[in-house]
Amino acid sequence: MDSVFQKWLHYSQQLTLLYVEDNESARMGSMLIFEELFGHVIEAVDGEDGLEKFKSNPIDIIITDINMPKLNGLEMSDQIRLLNPQIPILILSAYNESGYFIESIRQGVEGYLLKPIDMNQLLEALSKVVEKIYLRNDREKLQTLLMQYSEITNKSAIVSKTDNEGVITYVNDAFCEISGFSREELIGNRHSLIRHQESTDEFYKELWGTISKGNLWQGVIKNRSKQGESFYVKTAIKPITNAKGEITEYIALCNDITAIMNPKKQLLDFIETTSNESIVVLIKIEEYATIEEFYNTHVVELLEKTLGEKLLEMIAPLGLFHKIYILGMGEYAFAIAKNRCSLSLELLSQKLQEFLESVEGTIIHLNEIEYSVSLLASLAFGGEEPFQSAQFGLKKAKKHKSNFIIATNLVSDMYLQAQSNMSVIVMVKKALQKSGIVSYFQPIIDNQTQKVVKLESLVRLIDENGKVRLPFEFLDIAKKSRYYTQITQRVMENSFQALRLTDVDITINISALDIEEQEMRKKLLELLEIHQAEASRITFELLEDEDVKEFEIIRQFIQKVKSMGVLIAIDDFGSGYSNFERLLDYEPDIIKIDGSLIKNIATDDYSISIVKMIVAFANEHHIKTIAEFVENETIYLILCELGVEYSQGYFFGKPMPLEANTRF
Repeated sequence: MDSVFQKWLHYSQQLTLLYVEDNESARMGSMLIFEELFGHVIEAVDGEDGLEKFKSNPIDIIITDINMPKLNGLEMSDQIRLLNPQIPILILSAYNESGYFIESIRQGVEGYLLKPIDMNQLLEALSKVVEKIYLRNDREKLQTLLMQYSEITNKSAIVSKTDNEGVITYVNDAFCEISGFSREELIGNRHSLIRHQESTDEFYKELWGTISKGNLWQGVIKNRSKQGESFYVKTAIKPITNAKGEITEYIALCNDITAIMNPKKQLLDFIETTSNESIVVLIKIEEYATIEEFYNTHVVELLEKTLGEKLLEMIAPLGLFHKIYILGMGEYAFAIAKNRCSLSLELLSQKLQEFLESVEGTIIHLNEIEYSVSLLASLAFGGEEPFQSAQFGLKKAKKHKSNFIIATNLVSDMYLQAQSNMSVIVMVKKALQKSGIVSYFQPIIDNQTQKVVKLESLVRLIDENGKVRLPFEFLDIAKKSRYYTQITQRVMENSFQALRLTDVDITINISALDIEEQEMRKKLLELLEIHQAEASRITFELLEDEDVKEFEIIRQFIQKVKSMGVLIAIDDFGSGYSNFERLLDYEPDIIKIDGSLIKNIATDDYSISIVKMIVAFANEHHIKTIAEFVENETIYLILCELGVEYSQGYFFGKPMPLEANTRF
């Protein structure tokens, strides 16, 4: 997804679409697309309905069919144009006739698209329309802002004028007040009198290059007062020309924004006003959340300030960074124009990693408190949106348990991932609407009799092409949307329904995070009440999660369902977050031994030792054991010898629809 498309897609989420289509089937199909692209979509079933809804709702864009009852699309558009000549309209029609096309041009519609919809043409047309809306709104905001500036200039704005050589010829009282200089000291001088030492020659060269060509320059300038204090002004500099088009003077209109300039804003302004690409280094205290939990706000702020000063001192030998931005929440930043960096990417990366090593374990003393420093760092070496890329880099470094990452252009990867995620969300939404969320069942056998005693319910998604999608293709992304709960509820319903179609027990996966959700607990208890007579044939297979917070709620839920006859199994035991203490808290009936221990058990003595220990513990506490990933007879025989009671894996059967496996 290119950056232009990404920009309008982000903006379109703020817009309201009026979609007019009399064909219900076509309208439902298109709504799946439009609801993902626009923040709000209003449906209309014909031209008359569309006109009324336009009158009663704030509409930003219209997409309409032509051939409709009461008023056709062109007639409706003609009447809407009388109410709002600027409203963007896209015509969507199955008719490729010149008469319709010519009439559309006469009305000034933004696009004429033929059915069936070509997605690429639709997105291209929409992007142009949304961009037009964006530019129009932006222009209106700017015009309003300039009018307001004009009204208050003499009262509150900071104003100065220079001749075409840059010598100050006029300043108002506000300019004198913020700069600390008198009018007599300023007039006849240049603005270099208040130039801040951190402002680069490149910055002023770019500014002068812009206005000397007759163009408006806008941006934030950091200045220094007569007393040596820094102040920021949001500035617009406009060349004034005579009748011949010759520049005679320059006028600068400024607003004091010093009070609202937080460090992050200062950093972003530096990046924006740097003529060359910027290098951004973001640093984060690794366990900042723990610090916040143990210390009060005053101590945390003092720690951040003290550590910031220490970091600036320790990075000084690089000779690149002379300022540190303390961004809050345990984050810091360094920045420099790329063309002012004397080091290559490889060498700078090496130096920064050496810097992190030198900082690691540094003790910060605050009265009686001692803090041992541990940091993560992310480097964006120029490229697209370096600050945002560096931010994503920090998240990626934390996820991969690394203390340093090169994040140049990572924001582009994020946009591509967002595009992919959106496609998955649309797929999930369609599957939920068309009963495409189904359960496949995999047998669990008794190792002594080799008979199927349980079936594990496993979620699958059937897409619109009939392809069976595995959980890794959609479930993690669905967890970030509102559809995850619907998926989980659908699986629960499928699983309980299976009780009536087979004589064996049903095992249902449920995560600790699901149990934390009140709506999900309520749904599960309702299903158990409905199937009360068969509740003893249900096993809830608990998937643990390191992010779980409400252990007491989970424990109470487990006690409740166990009292109704449900069995509790702990999944993936032996890896991840599983531990014997948590095991005793949940009081499970079954332990499912993690597949990573089982699949290599024929060649790995360590795996055998761990499985032996788990089996011994389970026997002592009267807990049954299931081994997953049993893929061949050798593994099966070893498990029997070790005393594991049940097996699950491809050796006995793959997951498949309930009706497709005769063993059930």
